[in-house]
Amino acid sequence: MEIVRNIVLVIYVLVCIVLIVLATIQAKDTNGASQTVTGAAANNFYEQNKGRTKEGKIKRATIVTGVLFVILAIALSILFVM
Repeated sequence: MEIVRNIVLVIYVLVCIVLIVLATIQAKDTNGASQTVTGAAANNFYEQNKGRTKEGKIKRATIVTGVLFVILAIALSILFVM
């Protein structure tokens, strides 16, 4: 059980580092409520294909890494209780 705990802990540390890097290089989304006031349309070509851009891929990777972070945190808490 000790070996599994150490392997999961190393993976957890690597996921933490990747999550920090992804969150740091992510572009700041400042459009928020100002789009509502100015009437900017979200139905343009860029908004429809936003997931295919570099920023969209980084955002998706950040979300996946965040979910993996939570799953590993729960797994580690279970492993350290045993």
